[in-house]
Amino acid sequence: MARVTVEDCLDHEENRFALVIMAARRARSLMKSSRALVVCKNKPLVTALREIARGKVHFDRKSSDVVNEWIGQQQQKQQEQQKQR
Repeated sequence: MARVTVEDCLDHEENRFALVIMAARRARSLMKSSRALVVCKNKPLVTALREIARGKVHFDRKSSDVVNEWIGQQQQKQQEQQKQR
């Protein structure tokens, strides 16, 4: 695979927002010394996208649940920041 595209990844995860969350989480995991599931010499984010495109990385539950959880966490952080002001 010469170049990984969003379309390659969307074959395995139809929600673009969920794809971003999944790729970011996997890239952070790779930066914390997790082993890559594909052989490549790319930076962590590209490696994460390659893993997703090859179907090696996926959520362990419905992606809509993951997205809703992330949105809730962001709203909670925002409320805490407003309280501190």
